[in-house]
Amino acid sequence: MAAKQFVALLFLTLVLIFVNASAIPSNRIKSLNIIKEVNRKGPYVGLITVYPPEENAFFASKAFKPDGKRPFVDLSGRRFRVGKVQGKKVIYVRCGVGMVNAAAATQQMLDMFDITGIVHFGIAGSVNNSMSIGDVTIPKQFAHTGIWDWLNPNGTLPANDIAELDFGSYNVPKGDGMNLLGKIGYSYEQFFSESGKPNTAIPLFWAQISERWLQLAAGLEGMELERCVNSSACLSRKPKLVVGLGGSTANIFVDNAAYRDFLYQTYAVSSVDMESFAVVMTSLSNGYPVIVIRGLSDLAGGQTGQNAIQTFGPLAARNAAQAVIKFIGYLS
Repeated sequence: MAAKQFVALLFLTLVLIFVNASAIPSNRIKSLNIIKEVNRKGPYVGLITVYPPEENAFFASKAFKPDGKRPFVDLSGRRFRVGKVQGKKVIYVRCGVGMVNAAAATQQMLDMFDITGIVHFGIAGSVNNSMSIGDVTIPKQFAHTGIWDWLNPNGTLPANDIAELDFGSYNVPKGDGMNLLGKIGYSYEQFFSESGKPNTAIPLFWAQISERWLQLAAGLEGMELERCVNSSACLSRKPKLVVGLGGSTANIFVDNAAYRDFLYQTYAVSSVDMESFAVVMTSLSNGYPVIVIRGLSDLAGGQTGQNAIQTFGPLAARNAAQAVIKFIGYLS
């Protein structure tokens, strides 16, 4: 009887293995085999940017040298490019816009490749009047400012909410009538980590950039940055690179002066984007060092007239890419 049970169990196991294997698409099996080969040459620094103009600026620098044998591997719709920058082995991917894309691409890179840490870069809006278009910011921390408790006008915010935005206080004329949008309270992210207790989240509002990499980045301050998009579109002042400010992330493209001012006055953040917190939190959750380098492309609604991202976005992307390239050279 025992022998028959063993045979039956063995047969069932083989059937399950066959079913699971046949359920994996053939192109994914091919990709996994390439990844295995790529990882033999590791480890690598992971580079993550967001959308085509940022990618174009990075590749236009000619700093990225593709691997001669395996220049890329396609996985889950994304192309992970293998090569070197400043003689350092890197794997680069464009994640796509928004926090879900950013977190998914980061987790996939950390799970699938032999990575030492993540450098995330791209463009952002400025909400700090001391920071201008063309400047580059390397924040020390990021807040996820898109986790809201949205209440009726007479609602009571949870006691542990961090801040309140009352829509009625923005009525014009001020104080005239009731704003039915009510108010929102800003809440914490739930943070799970390798170093924490399993299946137990801790509240997290500020995700801190890795201290050692931030110290290395301080050496970038004073570097030369570009002023001109082309011969007819130049900034009036020389751009600067600043290390150690705060950044805000949410699935919102901010182009509103009132909300811009609210974010700066409430949280003292200097930049707004749609991905950085997700990349930082995912990296920290897995125990990897991470840094974010963003070029400022616009004033997030603080401008007169149209948003400047279409004009100066390419310049901001180039300045961020140049800072990334120089930072990679600092890594041992």
